[in-house]
Amino acid sequence: MRLKVGGKTVIGKKILTKLIVIALAITIIIPMNLRPAAAAAEDVLDIKAKAAILVDADSGKILYEKNSKAPLPIASMSKMMTEYLVNEAIKNGKISWDEKVTVSDYAHKISQNTGLSNVPLELGGQYTVRELYEAAAIYSANGATIALAEKIGGSEKNFVQLMNDKAKKLGLGDVKFVNATGLVNKDLQGMQPEGTALTDENIMSANGVAKLAYNLIKKYPEVLQTSSIPKKTFQEGGKYPVKMDNWNWMLPGLVFQYPGMDGLKTGSTDSAGFCFAGTAKRDGQRYITVVMGANSYNSRFSETAKLMDYGFSNFEKVTLVSKGQTIKGNKTVKVVKGKDKEVKVVAKDDVTLAIKRGEAKNYKATVQLSGKSIDKDGNIKAPIKKGTKVGQIVVKSSKNEDLGFINTNNQSYDLVVDKSVDKANWLVLSFRGIGSFFGNLWDSIISGIGGLFK
Repeated sequence: MRLKVGGKTVIGKKILTKLIVIALAITIIIPMNLRPAAAAAEDVLDIKAKAAILVDADSGKILYEKNSKAPLPIASMSKMMTEYLVNEAIKNGKISWDEKVTVSDYAHKISQNTGLSNVPLELGGQYTVRELYEAAAIYSANGATIALAEKIGGSEKNFVQLMNDKAKKLGLGDVKFVNATGLVNKDLQGMQPEGTALTDENIMSANGVAKLAYNLIKKYPEVLQTSSIPKKTFQEGGKYPVKMDNWNWMLPGLVFQYPGMDGLKTGSTDSAGFCFAGTAKRDGQRYITVVMGANSYNSRFSETAKLMDYGFSNFEKVTLVSKGQTIKGNKTVKVVKGKDKEVKVVAKDDVTLAIKRGEAKNYKATVQLSGKSIDKDGNIKAPIKKGTKVGQIVVKSSKNEDLGFINTNNQSYDLVVDKSVDKANWLVLSFRGIGSFFGNLWDSIISGIGGLFK
């Protein structure tokens, strides 16, 4: 309704009230609908760092992320790659834990820099691989790390190439390794690897660091035996013993101790800020966290505690498919030329994920057949042995805000046959062929007769 007041048309009170209500509704509803789900998750934790991520260490499921794909300086978290390559060299028999390493002029000079994390090494001195490894993993000793890099690669330059090759193989994303330690090259006293600049430093995303930690723990779980040591003496009983306090202050007995914490690696430079890749296990559940670019030495630990608390409090391990269980809708697959015409396909192992409490109903397991034992029509080719892999079980969430997995958007698990199927002999195949022929012929006759009465 419109009223004229003093010759001017004005809006009626009821209409004006309705317009105000509609305007308020629009301002409230629209932002809520447009707000991204990931941002809402970030608001819940309010992580004070440039980037962060929380991952289920068993399945690789991402439970939280903030700016996790952005390439950033990683400082001494780089040493996790050095640890990976040392353990790989041990496994492959290239070196042994008790093997002696002779300290070069380069490793010696860096080790004498008290402004960096170090255990002083003697020029030409000999130390075991284990001694140097523990110094690098526990105390982030840079000279010791260089000595290990030279032992494995022949030179740090060659070792850096191994680091980059391994990063590519593990699918760590946008990565650049320029040295073995994670220092900015300018701190290497002009002895940085050939082909790298003084201003260069190692770069990776929080997602990449988490993936490196995930693969390190999966492949070499024994690394946790070293990373969990809170205090140790380097060269105890030797000429120059050095007390090493682990820079991971979340270990039991240290300043920011956190229940279940047993790794992995801290790091800090002026450009990287304060970083920490942590892992903790409680009640059978292990999580991996990465915090990059925190504001202070202490805050990287307090922010890590936030992530860990979120994981342990809000998620639970749920077995969606048990070992040996079939998948609904895909219990059997046809076998071509086999003694049995079909065979059950089952999960090779338990399909277990860390899922937010009450949300297991949103996850569905489906089957994807693939491999040498599957023909172009999706049938299994006989003969085949029990336990042969014939595809994957893929787990998907129906919720759009699901963050996926550290390796892919959807995790897959091996699908296998539950028994052996031999190839049928020629006589059986012949009778099947005859039966199929007459079966088809009979169907044609019945269809033809039926057509006469239409």
